[in-house]
Amino acid sequence: MTGSRCRFCDEPLRHVVADLGMTPIANDYLPPERAHRMEPFYPLCAYVCERCLLVQVGEFAPAEEIFADDYAYFSSYSTSWVEHARRYVEEACERFGLGPGSKVVEVASNDGYLLQWFVARGIPVLGVDPTAGTAAAAADKGVPTEVAFFGRGTAGRLAAEHAPDLMVANNVLAHVPDLNDFVAGFRILLAPHGVVSFEFPHLVRLIEEGQFDTIYHEHFSYFTFLSAARVLAAHGLVAFDVEELPTHGGSLRVWARHQENEALPVGERVRELAARERAGGYDTLEPYLRFAERVQHEKRRLLDFFIRAKEAGQRIAGYGAPAKGNTLLNYCGIGRDFIDFTVDLNPAKQGRLLPGTRIPVAAPEAIAAARPDLVFVLPWNLRDEIANQLAYVREWGARFVVRAPHLEAGVEVF
Repeated sequence: MTGSRCRFCDEPLRHVVADLGMTPIANDYLPPERAHRMEPFYPLCAYVCERCLLVQVGEFAPAEEIFADDYAYFSSYSTSWVEHARRYVEEACERFGLGPGSKVVEVASNDGYLLQWFVARGIPVLGVDPTAGTAAAAADKGVPTEVAFFGRGTAGRLAAEHAPDLMVANNVLAHVPDLNDFVAGFRILLAPHGVVSFEFPHLVRLIEEGQFDTIYHEHFSYFTFLSAARVLAAHGLVAFDVEELPTHGGSLRVWARHQENEALPVGERVRELAARERAGGYDTLEPYLRFAERVQHEKRRLLDFFIRAKEAGQRIAGYGAPAKGNTLLNYCGIGRDFIDFTVDLNPAKQGRLLPGTRIPVAAPEAIAAARPDLVFVLPWNLRDEIANQLAYVREWGARFVVRAPHLEAGVEVF
C-alpha cells in the first residue's frame, strides 16, 4: 500500500497498525469445483493516518466484486442479531415518536432483518442494499429494497420521493471504500428534522482486546468515536448522542442530525466518551502503533494451543464461517491439518469451502455425526448463543474453544 493516501483526508499513509500478510477476500466462499484452482490473495495491512487518525486498509478488490449477487452474509441467521434489531426498532419508535406517518430508510438493509420490525408497526420503509440475493430475501419479508450502492448519486435519486425521519446504517460505515461520498449521501437524503444512527465496531475495543480478526478487506475503515465524529462533521452532520453496545465484540451506536437542527443538543455521553478516548491516547499515534506487536504474539499463542491439541490426538471441528474466522485462520495458517470441517446455519455457505484454507462448510448436523473432541467457535461474539445451540456435544465429552486474548493461553476452553 506504499504511496496510498487516506480515504478521508488524503494524507499519505505511513504507519502500520497490523500487517496480517496475504489473504483472500474473507467472504469469497468457494464452490467445490474451485477447490483445485488458484485463488487471489491480497495484502491485508491496516494503516493509521497521522493527520486524522482514521485506521484503514487498502482497496485491492472493487466493492462490486466483494458485494456481488452471491454475497453469502444474511443477517437473519443470527437470532441474537435479529433480536438486537427488534429492540432497536422498539426504542427508536418510542424515543422519536415514529409511527405510520413516518418514513424510515436503512442503508445496507441486507435481508430485511431490521426493517421487518418497522413494517410490522405499519411504518413505511425502504431498504438500500447492493446485493440482489439479500434484497430478494428482504422482499419476502415485505421490505421494499433499492438494489444499489449508497452515496451522493443514489441519495439524490431517492430524495425526490423520500425524506426519511430516521435513517439506519448498521455495520456499513466500515464497508465503504469512498467514505466521503457515502456519508455525504446521508446529508442529501435525511429530512431536515431527521436523525440517523450509525452502528460500527469500536476501534478502541478492537485494540484493547486484541480483536485483530475483525480486520479484513471488506472492512475498509475502523473508527474510534473521535474519528467517526470527525468524518460526520466534515459532511454537516453532528453526533448528538452515542451508545456503547456489546455487539460484535463492542460497538458504538452514534446518533447524528443535521448541523442546523439544534433541537437535538449534544448530550453528555458524547462529551464523556470523547474525553475517555483522549485520555487513552486515541488522539495520538501511540496506541495504534503498539498494536502490531500484540497481533504477532496472539498468533503464536493460538498456534501453540492447536499444535498441542492435535499432538494429543484431539479431533477439532469449527462452528461458523464468519469473515473474522477467515482472517484468523489464514493469518495463523490454521487449515485442514488442524480443523476437519466447520458448520454454519446459512445454507448459502453450506457445501462450500472457506477461502484460503479450503476447510469445508457443512450443515450443523455434521457435528453430531462426527462427534469431535473440540468445537472451535469462530464467531466469538456469538459464543453463548452457539454454546446453547450445541449443548448436546457435552454428551460425548466435547468442549468448546473460543478466542480469548485476555487469557494466558490465548483461548478459552469450556
